[in-house]
Amino acid sequence: MMNSSAPTSTTDLLTRVLYGENFRQEHGFWRRLLTTEPFRRPASGTPDERLALSYDRLRILNESIDSAARLAADPRALAALHEWLSPADPSLATVAGIHYNLFLGSLLDHDNGSRRDLSEFLQLRRTGTFLCTEVAHGNDAPAVETTATYDRERDGFVLHTPHSGAQKFMPNTGPAGGPKAGLVAARLLVDGTDHGVFLFLAPLTDDVRPLPGVRVRRLPARMGSPVDHCLTSFDRFFVGRDALLAGEQGAVGERGKFTSEVANRRRRFLASIERVAPGKISMSACAVGSARVTLAIAVRYGGHRLITGSRASQRVPVYAHRTHHGPLAGAMATVFAMSLLHRRALQRWEERTDADRDEAERLVAVAKGWITWRARDVIVECRERCGAQGLLENNGMTEVFSGVEGVITAEGDNVAIHAKAAAEMMFGFAPRARSAAPSAPGDLSDPRFLRRLLAAVEEICFTRARERMSAAPFGDFLGRWNAASGPALRGVEAYAYRQAAEAYAHAVDGLPAGPARDRLGELQRLFALQWVDRNSGDLLAAGQVTAEQVEELPDAIERLIATVAAHAPELVDSFALPDALLADRPIAGPDYADAYDDPDGAWHQGEDRAPQCGRETRSARLRVRDRIRRRSVRESVGAVGVGGVLLAYWGTTSVLSRWLEKPQVSVDESVRRKA
Repeated sequence: MMNSSAPTSTTDLLTRVLYGENFRQEHGFWRRLLTTEPFRRPASGTPDERLALSYDRLRILNESIDSAARLAADPRALAALHEWLSPADPSLATVAGIHYNLFLGSLLDHDNGSRRDLSEFLQLRRTGTFLCTEVAHGNDAPAVETTATYDRERDGFVLHTPHSGAQKFMPNTGPAGGPKAGLVAARLLVDGTDHGVFLFLAPLTDDVRPLPGVRVRRLPARMGSPVDHCLTSFDRFFVGRDALLAGEQGAVGERGKFTSEVANRRRRFLASIERVAPGKISMSACAVGSARVTLAIAVRYGGHRLITGSRASQRVPVYAHRTHHGPLAGAMATVFAMSLLHRRALQRWEERTDADRDEAERLVAVAKGWITWRARDVIVECRERCGAQGLLENNGMTEVFSGVEGVITAEGDNVAIHAKAAAEMMFGFAPRARSAAPSAPGDLSDPRFLRRLLAAVEEICFTRARERMSAAPFGDFLGRWNAASGPALRGVEAYAYRQAAEAYAHAVDGLPAGPARDRLGELQRLFALQWVDRNSGDLLAAGQVTAEQVEELPDAIERLIATVAAHAPELVDSFALPDALLADRPIAGPDYADAYDDPDGAWHQGEDRAPQCGRETRSARLRVRDRIRRRSVRESVGAVGVGGVLLAYWGTTSVLSRWLEKPQVSVDESVRRKA
């Protein structure tokens, strides 16, 4: 896609903004994988059949990569996997993320020179899963009650579930996908002493059923794509001493002596489940990829769907209406922001040091919450813009909606992880005085001024939270937190907006002068202005904006919406979505109505019964219909402006782009680290 011998197009430059400079190396393999027949969207199937297909695809995927261990060790490759697989098959993205990141990644991170044989997991003779949360313990996972008691006589551990609330909740331990093994979070007991929660590797099932001492019960079906979520419990199930994933957080020696370099039991647990942070990055990637595909479908459908214009003889795309393209233009600015913040968090995590590790982990957590929430907003808006068509499963929108609901909860519920970040940001920094009001009003068209306003919103929220906490009765910690939590959570949201705006600024500065920089700058300003508009009251009260600027905001936003909407087809092209991915969703194409044609319908029978009318073939009739459609759109150009012109030729552009498309990846590409 990036041909160095020819000038780089606007679309290619924006694609680099979305996916990074190493688009081909990091994303080419996954992008091409989706175009192969095993990964095309199935026409139908029961939930169990679709689940079995996801596990079959997991095996095909595993056979296609050069090294499962290399994939598991590379957060960037894992993120790319989720970014492309989630909108195509959310179930596959779920089981792949669990196997490669939480399970295999944790084993690799805690190898500690043990030379554990991982061949059956690397070759997927046994699928890995992760058993951490329990019926009674979710976000408070350090309090899990499953026990692993050291047995000196057998030199191993006895896993046991003491009561109903300690059953492992929602691991994919069902019979689908063949034999399973799991990493079990359990409380390590040695000679009656509780050393905290560690991970233990345990075989769980064979080809047919759970192993003796392991009980598995299928949970009720969840909304959306099927996954074999189960309740799993243990009845004095024995595993060897090498089952403990040891490390600096703790180990049990040959004589049963426990040693640890970490005194705090909570920190031992966090060290054991360190893979949750890359998991949060992968959940953000799921949301980004799903939002892109849904927005692309909605924008394309808006251009194909023609409705009656101001005159009965006039036909215009529904996208020509501001009520239709306005929300989608805002969604476009948000999707670019989501992509940029996701890349920013991923890079910060990869480049973290011991000194800034906590800050990098906080950005990853906040980005996960903000991105997945914004993805839900975008997907719901796009579904509504597609009307009843968006409710049909074959158009793929309901599937990604339910998928994003899952990632909002996965790897830590969004509210919980944002509340943790809010507490850290409130207590970890000394209170600051409010920023002084600017001596002269800034310019709403200046991105630097807009970024200052975004920072001011964050400061206002946290200052308000600290003031409310100070006013609450001293000694009542919960009461003080409850008083501060509202504005504190709003401050975390403002922090995410500021981080996204800074990522936008960095991306704009990295582009050469020209159309690509103009398009990204327009999206950048629209994104910032919409957030400023939501907080204009606080900014006005703080003297950060004037009353005249508050009045000017709606008009400034409207102008940018019109500009962004006119360039929507080009912006969608920068998503670099394979034609095969969109072809399986009928409303993404100009001939979406053909998906509902009935070869035995009366309209076809009438043609056979009326030869005197000049028996046109169906294809000829379609060509006539398309000519009428294109002529109607051209007649409406004067009414709809530049956007109408672009949309009138949408179908033709799509055909030409497919005809001219060059191979996107070379045959020797695979999952590798960056050079």
